Amino acid sequence: VQLQASGGGLVQAGGSLRLSCAGSGRMLNSYAMGWFRQAPGGKREFIARAWSSGNPYYADSVKGRFTMSRDNAKNTVYLQMNSLQSEDTSVYYCAAGPRGSTAPAQYVYWGQGTQVTVSS
Repeated sequence: VQLQASGGGLVQAGGSLRLSCAGSGRMLNSYAMGWFRQAPGGKREFIARAWSSGNPYYADSVKGRFTMSRDNAKNTVYLQMNSLQSEDTSVYYCAAGPRGSTAPAQYVYWGQGTQVTVSS
């Protein structure tokens, strides 16, 4: 499966962005999907994960501000990000794998990343 992440950009603190992760090659509802981010020099950080059904699970740092959702008809996964803060500045990645996990190593397929920059 190929993943294409998009929707990043520059936003002021307190603003919102919606990231998209479009899948091709296979249906994304066959996989657990995850969102991660990585700042320069930092480790890849878990943000959210979800199976094709059930509620997503979020990192404490984004809980209540970020919402992960799926549109199976469009074969796309979304990450709605509200109340963005400067510390949310990072490259955001979507990923797919057979197991829902907070560990990047458990995901097999990765999108190319999209830059999110939050200005204070």
